[in-house]
Amino acid sequence: MRILDDELDLPVQINIVPMIDVIFAILVFFMTSTLFLTRSEGLPVNLPQASSSQQQQESPATLTIDAQGNLFFNRQGITDDRLKAAIEQAKGEQPNFLVIINADEAVPHGIVVKAMDQIRQVPGARLAIATVKP
Repeated sequence: MRILDDELDLPVQINIVPMIDVIFAILVFFMTSTLFLTRSEGLPVNLPQASSSQQQQESPATLTIDAQGNLFFNRQGITDDRLKAAIEQAKGEQPNFLVIINADEAVPHGIVVKAMDQIRQVPGARLAIATVKP
């Protein structure tokens, strides 16, 4: 068996261009999939700080009150006179129904208390106030 001299002179080559394409495709996949891992429960507001805040394990309904005093129940704009009916409808037959209030820290205290009063009028509805740790 005879080996040709031309075959011995060829250097060994590794073509990495397809490997770079595959790595880039995997990177793009993971970057886009992590965007969907965040869970947004309310609208963006500046929450007040509280060092004794606790994480809730349930998937509750959210009442967001923005800095202008506008109410949003589960991301839908609502008036304060329709809030009680919307909570009763969302509660349905659940014995314990949690409503988390996401109130901007600039909202006047009276607006938050009025919303809390509406929630407390629904039998079986519990409420919590969202905060951030300092």
